Amino acid sequence: MVLTMPVALTVAGFDPSGGAGVVADVKTFTAFGCFAAAAVTSLTFQNTTGVFGAAHQTAETVRAQVSAVAEDFEVAGAKTGMLPTREIIREVARLFRETSLPAPVVDPVVRSTSGFDLIDDEALDALKRELLPLARVATPNVPEAERITGLLIRDREGMLEAARAMRELGARAVLVKGGHLEGEATDLLLDEEGRVRTFTAARVDTISTHGTGCTLAAAVAACLARGLNLQESVAAAKQFVTEAIRRAPGLGRGHGPVNHAVTSPL
Repeated sequence: MVLTMPVALTVAGFDPSGGAGVVADVKTFTAFGCFAAAAVTSLTFQNTTGVFGAAHQTAETVRAQVSAVAEDFEVAGAKTGMLPTREIIREVARLFRETSLPAPVVDPVVRSTSGFDLIDDEALDALKRELLPLARVATPNVPEAERITGLLIRDREGMLEAARAMRELGARAVLVKGGHLEGEATDLLLDEEGRVRTFTAARVDTISTHGTGCTLAAAVAACLARGLNLQESVAAAKQFVTEAIRRAPGLGRGHGPVNHAVTSPL
């Protein structure tokens, strides 16, 4: 008997320490029962203590990677992560417009946990103008949502205002992650129908949070690939990430990685 698995594709940066980027995405896709494919946009030099630099791919090499996958596989779910240059963002947006790739989960990675700027203002403008309008859902954290919208976010109302502003930029849905705010870890989803739902989990007292944004977005993409609707996908992804943080392996001397080996809720 031939076993068929939904294919999930990530287009993101490479983290050699394995906690974030395409490595985290591949592990997450696998945990949710998807076959993982990946295109690398940048080779970063990082570990749990910080990001020390990066060697970016060209738009042409990113296109060649994605095209090779799209021409051979029927991709059921997709996500984007670190897209470091305006040229790469434009090329990735063109690929999603011109091929049969599904609308992506867009994780608008703009700054690392350690404060390293991962894209410049020109790239951010291209992301807002060309990629967000293609997004099935965008998944910014609070600092990312603030940089994209220019708004100050301090509470749930600020999260909702930012989500509405990003929908006005073209995203079908927006999930603003509230982990940077005080209190419980609450994320706010503004869906394609304009409905609002929050997803809350008890905050885990830990510094093992490296790659949580990548992991959440990848989990959402995997769930969408498996046929779940958006609210179901976000709920399952939130549950997975919370457990992955709670059972983090305690590696590294900085913000350690989460545990992608936990059982998915599906």
